[in-house]
Amino acid sequence: MNSTENAEDHSIFDTNKWVFFLVLCLASLFLLIVKKTFIENQTAAFEVLDSQGEMGIFHTINALQYFSIPLIYLFKFTVISFVIWIGSFMFGYKITYSQTWQVAVIAEAIFLIPELLKVLWFLFVDMDPNLFEIRAFYPLSLINLANPYELDNRWFYPLKALNIFEVIYWFILVGGIHYKAKKQKNIAYAIVFSSYVLFFLLWLGFYLLVYK
Repeated sequence: MNSTENAEDHSIFDTNKWVFFLVLCLASLFLLIVKKTFIENQTAAFEVLDSQGEMGIFHTINALQYFSIPLIYLFKFTVISFVIWIGSFMFGYKITYSQTWQVAVIAEAIFLIPELLKVLWFLFVDMDPNLFEIRAFYPLSLINLANPYELDNRWFYPLKALNIFEVIYWFILVGGIHYKAKKQKNIAYAIVFSSYVLFFLLWLGFYLLVYK
């Protein structure tokens, strides 16, 4: 009876956060290398630069992007988990900062899906894109409802950030906070939407205001 209950209580949110972090970094690195090597580096713009012997700086930039993956993730998870932890504290939820960090790491895996879809799209569907089209494309986002060539540059990031995977991410955070705190789920919704989601929307608004 106890073994059955323990099996039922087990969740992906019990996964070791550092192991998951390592797997997440390796998966992101793999997708980035594939995108750079087989999609971006095959565009006409890169072929011209290569013929002119000016690809060195781009290889350096690519290398920096590869090595920065864990640092970017560490910063992102630190900020997000802190925001959610503060929200939990305000609602009286007994959940540690370490637990919110673990939830943030595991929830991040949802964003591997759009990166994979993007790679597959340009490898097998739109096989002759230019660099602008590659960087403007984000699966199931609001930017797909507009013509990127007619958009003001300030709208690219917000419209790409508002996508179906971001919304799914919100609900994964809710599930993780609910699981860790083991209290009413409606409070978990209140925590995530009044902390992270509010912070996310305010950040997009701030970005639009300060973009030049």
